[in-house]
Amino acid sequence: MERGSLGATLRSEQGAMELDWIKRVSIVRDIAQALSYLHHDCHPSIVHRDITNNNILLNEEYKACVADFGISRPLKPKSSHWSLLTGTYGYMAPELAYVMRVTEKCDVYSFGIVTLEVIHGTNPGDLLSNLSLSMLMKDMLDSRLPLHITDQVTINQVLLAILIAMHCIDADPQARSTMQQVSQRLSSPKLLPASNNHPFQVLTLDHRINFVQVHIDDQVNE
Repeated sequence: MERGSLGATLRSEQGAMELDWIKRVSIVRDIAQALSYLHHDCHPSIVHRDITNNNILLNEEYKACVADFGISRPLKPKSSHWSLLTGTYGYMAPELAYVMRVTEKCDVYSFGIVTLEVIHGTNPGDLLSNLSLSMLMKDMLDSRLPLHITDQVTINQVLLAILIAMHCIDADPQARSTMQQVSQRLSSPKLLPASNNHPFQVLTLDHRINFVQVHIDDQVNE
């Protein structure tokens, strides 16, 4: 596709600068919609098994498409879905290391990693290893883009993408959202209340994590 892979774009200084926050949120939304289609609209459901930034391609308008279905598998009814360990290190769900049972939740985990990578600019491995509730939200953003975000809608979408991604990488597969739920939340986000007491530059993860869980629970109940 015209702009190549998401990974190549993020690794390029010029490419990363052209990916403003609105484009990045749109890319995350495109990936979520594609995976929701594979998991919930295909019969039988299809699990991609190798969602990485290199397997996301961008067209001229920065629309993201999921590619490379070489190790994808249909989830057949009454099948145990056991498989050899395959995928890309750093993106594979942790449960694959000890049970090697492929489910849609494996793709959900990989989606969470890719989303954090889109927002952070690089693979979030080091970021996650040092993660704490006192971490500033701004430290989870790509430092190559201007930090000053004045549009509350854009702030809302970036923060929501981060927090939904963190929900997707829960160590417990059953605690992760489905891709259908993720796609719906990203496509019709509710406005997170402004943090009047905490400017964006000093917002910590702790300021938002409890709220987003209530936000997610409310949407599930709807």
